[in-house]
Amino acid sequence: MRKSFYSWLMTQRNPKSNTPVAILADLVFEDTTFPKHTDDFEIISRYLEDAATFSFNLSEFDQIWDDYIAH
Repeated sequence: MRKSFYSWLMTQRNPKSNTPVAILADLVFEDTTFPKHTDDFEIISRYLEDAATFSFNLSEFDQIWDDYIAH
């Protein structure tokens, strides 16, 4: 079973980095309502579109998701 997207994303945290994945990781870390226990694209994508406490470029999210799936 694949680890949750949140768990994988937390391995990408780097406050000194300006890469999209590091930025998203820091934003998600601060968001207490992010769906932490899922690896479902639809759930996470819908959350980022409709419920996140921050805004993030969803085309960049798509690339980050592809990287997640590849690992």
